[in-house]
Amino acid sequence: YPNPFNPETTISFSVTQTSSFVTIDIFNLKGQKIKLIPVNLSGVEGERHIYTVTWNGTDENDQPVASGIYFYQLSVDDKVIASKKCLLLK
Repeated sequence: YPNPFNPETTISFSVTQTSSFVTIDIFNLKGQKIKLIPVNLSGVEGERHIYTVTWNGTDENDQPVASGIYFYQLSVDDKVIASKKCLLLK
């Protein structure tokens, strides 16, 4: 939220903390990965928590990306758990 967004969006998700390696990957419409957002899980082992990360509309080089549709994937231990799309409007 918000979706569409400008200049940043917050991605919320819920996982059972059984892994220490969780990432959010951002892709453009061509399927190219433009940003990797590592997630720091904190909480009690085995409990379900809601986590959030913020994407500020930049790529890996901290350069602003163009307006358009982007996809983000939640991965736990290199396994894709969920995929969603978002819209950046400038």
